[in-house]
Amino acid sequence: MPSPRRVLFIDHTAQLGGGEVALLNLIAALDRTRDEPVVVLFGHGPLIDKLAAIGIEATVLRLDPKIAEVRKDALGTLRAGPAMAMTLLRFVWTVRRFIRRSNIDLVHTNSLKADLIGGLAARLARRPVVWHVRDRIAEDYLPARAVKLFRAMARRVPTGVIANSRATLDTMNPAGDPPRIGKKRAWVVHDGTCITPLPPPVMREDDCVIGLVGRLAPWKGQHIFIEAAARVRARFPEVRFQIIGAALFGENDYERSLHASVEALGLGEVIEFTGFRPDVDVAIANLDILLHASTTGEPFGQVIIEGMVAGKPVIATRGGGVPDIVVDGETGVLVPMGDAAAMAVAMERLLADPDLRQSMGTAGRRRVEEHFTMAHVAANLQDVFDQIVPPK
Repeated sequence: MPSPRRVLFIDHTAQLGGGEVALLNLIAALDRTRDEPVVVLFGHGPLIDKLAAIGIEATVLRLDPKIAEVRKDALGTLRAGPAMAMTLLRFVWTVRRFIRRSNIDLVHTNSLKADLIGGLAARLARRPVVWHVRDRIAEDYLPARAVKLFRAMARRVPTGVIANSRATLDTMNPAGDPPRIGKKRAWVVHDGTCITPLPPPVMREDDCVIGLVGRLAPWKGQHIFIEAAARVRARFPEVRFQIIGAALFGENDYERSLHASVEALGLGEVIEFTGFRPDVDVAIANLDILLHASTTGEPFGQVIIEGMVAGKPVIATRGGGVPDIVVDGETGVLVPMGDAAAMAVAMERLLADPDLRQSMGTAGRRRVEEHFTMAHVAANLQDVFDQIVPPK
C-alpha cells in the first residue's frame, strides 16, 4: 500500500471564520490512508483546540501583528516599508524551513495571506502548492490593487488553484475547459458540512426566532437585518431576532453602530446580540429561520449549509456562490443584496406559513445530503491532490 502524502495546511488565523470552519471540517473528513495532514497557523485561537479534538496538533508560527492584523479589505493599500518587507521575508523563510524540515509533499493554503506567504515559502522549498481560494477576487470585495496583485500572482505562484464556487473562480478570469488561470489548472470544490442528527423541533410558547450568524462586519449586512426587523415587527410584534457573532478584525466601530441603530429604532427588547458562540450548531438549532444578509457576493456561504443541514429554511441574498446552494422557493428564499424591504417581505412570508417553513427546511437538508457533505468535499479535494502529486 502506498504511503500517504504529507500535506501541509496553512491558514493565517486560528479564529473560527467561515474559511477556518471549512478547513476544520475538511481535515476531519480526509482519508488519512491517502493524506497525512500537518497544520500551520499564523496565530493562536479556538481553531487550535478544535483541531486537537480531531487528533491534529497545529504548529503556530507567529506572524508579526502589524501584518497579521491587516484585513483583507485593506490588502493592496498597505504600504510596506523596508522594515516590514524584511519582517515579511524572514517569516516566509521561516515557513520555508518548516516545510523542508517536516518533509512536506504538498502545501495547501487556505486564505489570502496564507496563499501569498505560504505560496512563496512552498516555491522556495521547491514543493508544489495549491491555493484554496475562498474569497471572490473582485473589486466589490477587495481593493482594486489587491485584485490586480492576487490575479497576477495566481498565474505565477501556485501549482494549481481550487475555488469554493464557480462564482469565486470566475473572478479570477479562468479560460478553457478544464479551466486554467494562465497556465495553472483550476478546479471548483464546493465547501461542505458534517451531517449531524436533525435537531428536535423547537418548542416554545412565544413566536419565532430569526437569526443571522456571522462575524460583525459591514459587508455581512447586520445593519440591513436590523432595518428589515424593524419592518417585520409592525406585523409580527412577538417575533424575536438574534445577531450571532462578534467583531473579529478591528470592526468594533461597526458593532457600536449596530447597537446604536437597535436603540434608535426601539428594538432593544426584540433583538439580541449573542456575541461569539463556540456552539454555533446549538445556536442554529434554536432558530426557526436562518437569515443571510451579505451586501456583496458571498464566495460560498458556509453558514447557509449549516442552517440547511439543521433543517432550517433560509433567507439569503442573491449573489456570489449563494445561488449554488439555495434553490429559491424550494430550500429557501433569495432576495436582492442590500434590500431591507425585500428581506422583510421574505421573513413575513415564512412567518405566516409554518408548513412552508417545514417543507423548505426538509428540502434544504436533503440538498446538503446530496451535494454538500464533507465526504463529497474531501474526496473531490483528494482527487485534485492526486492530479498534482500522484500517490506514492
